[in-house]
Amino acid sequence: MTIALIPIIVMAVLYACGIFLMLERSVTRVLLGFLLVGNATNLLLLIMAGKAGIAPIVGGGIPAEDMTDPLPQALILTAIVITFGVSAFLLALIYRAWRLAQGDTLQDDEEDIALRTSLGVPGENPADATSGSDADEDGAEMRDIEEADAQAAAVETEQLTITTDRGDA
Repeated sequence: MTIALIPIIVMAVLYACGIFLMLERSVTRVLLGFLLVGNATNLLLLIMAGKAGIAPIVGGGIPAEDMTDPLPQALILTAIVITFGVSAFLLALIYRAWRLAQGDTLQDDEEDIALRTSLGVPGENPADATSGSDADEDGAEMRDIEEADAQAAAVETEQLTITTDRGDA
C-alpha cells in the first residue's frame, strides 16, 4: 500500500494552522481554526481509508477485496455533520458577542486572574512587578482602562434592562 505524501502534508498544515487559530482570543479565529481542524480530520479519515475500490453492494459477484470499506465514509459524513453543528453554535456565539460588546475578543475575568495568581504564574502577582515608575504608570493606565470598560459595561447593561422593560427589544 502506497500513501501519497501530498495529502499527508496538507493534513499536517491544516492541523497546524487550525490549532494556531484556535489558541487566539478572537472567537472568529477560533471558529476558523475549528473548521480547519475538522477538514484536517476528514482528510485523515480519507487517507486512512486505503485505496479506492468498487461500491460495497452485496450480490454483484465482486470479491470483498475489491470493495471499498464504507466505515470511513460514514465517519467522514458524521464528522461533517458535527462540524456543521458546532460551527453554527460558534457563529451564534460570535453574533451575540458582537451585538453585546461590539467585538468578539475574549477578555480575562477576575476569576481567571485570581486562579493564575494562586498557581504562581509569573507576571500575574502584583508583588512580582518591578518597582520602577514606568511599571507603576502602566499599571495605573491599565486600571483606568479597566474602570472605564466596567463603567461602559454597566451603562450598557442598564440600557438593555430599560429597553427590555419597555418591550422595545
